[in-house]
Amino acid sequence: MLVFKKVAIVGVGLIGGSLALSAREKGVFHYIIGIGRTLRNLQKAKELGVVDNYTVNLTEGVKNVDLVVIATPVGTIIPLIEKMLPYLKEETIITDVGSVKGEIIRKVDKLHLSNLYFVGGHPIAGTENSGVEAAFSDLFTGKKCILTPSKQTNLSALEKVKNLWISVGSEVITMDSELHDWIMAAVSHLPHIVAFTLVNFLSDIDNSNKNLFKFSAGGLKDFTRIAGSDPIMWRDIALMNKANLVDLIDRYQKKLNYFRELINQEDFSNLFEEIQKSRNIRRNIIK
Repeated sequence: MLVFKKVAIVGVGLIGGSLALSAREKGVFHYIIGIGRTLRNLQKAKELGVVDNYTVNLTEGVKNVDLVVIATPVGTIIPLIEKMLPYLKEETIITDVGSVKGEIIRKVDKLHLSNLYFVGGHPIAGTENSGVEAAFSDLFTGKKCILTPSKQTNLSALEKVKNLWISVGSEVITMDSELHDWIMAAVSHLPHIVAFTLVNFLSDIDNSNKNLFKFSAGGLKDFTRIAGSDPIMWRDIALMNKANLVDLIDRYQKKLNYFRELINQEDFSNLFEEIQKSRNIRRNIIK
C-alpha cells in the first residue's frame, strides 16, 4: 500500500484540506504538516483534525517530508518551490493542484531538479467556498485528476502521485500541459469570467437601487454560483492562462453577438435552433 509517512500541505484550504482528510482516512498520509500564512486558519485545521501540526515558516515545515503538496494560488507556486528547494531531503516529491499547468511545468523544468521530483497535478474538483472549514474528505470521489508530466518527470514519482489520487477516489488522466490549459480555459476559466462579468454587469446597471438581485430566481443563482469563488485564486488563473483565455473570450463575444443579431432581427427559426441545440448539449453533459 502506498504510504507517505510525512507530508507537508502548503495552503490548507478547500483542496489541500480535503486531500489531507481523504488521504488520512485511506491511510495514505501518516503525519501531516500544514503550512500557511495565517495562524488562525492553521489552528482551525488542527482543531478539525486536518493536520497534525502547523507552521507559517515554509522552510522549517518542508524539512524531512516525503511529499509536498502545494495548494496555493497558481501565481505563488514557482516562488514557493524555489524557496523550499534547499531545505528538502533527497527524493522528496513535490506536486501541486493548480488549474494552470503550462507555465509552471516550463519553469520547473528550468530548475533542473536532480534528486528532487516534481509532478504537475490538477484535481478537477471544488466548490465556490474556500478555507479549511470548507474541506471535506469526499471532494475527489468520482472526480477527474489530470497529471501533466514533462520529459523530465521522474516516472516513479509520477506513479506515486497517480496512486495518491486514485486512493482518494479520483480518475487519473495524463495529459500534455498545453492541452490541459486550453481545455481548462474553455470549460472552467471562461465560465468563471462570464459569471464574474454578469454579476458585476447586473450590479452596474442597477443604478436606481431597484435591487435587481432581490427578484432573481434559481436560474441566476445557479448560473452565477461560481461568481462566489476566491478572487486571488481566479485573478492568478486568468493572468497565467492569459493567451488561451483572451482568445476564447474573443470567440465567445462573437457567439454572443450572433445571438444578439438573431434577437434583433426576430429570426424565430435560427433562435429556436440555437436554444434547442444548447438544451440537447446540456442534457448530454448531465448524463
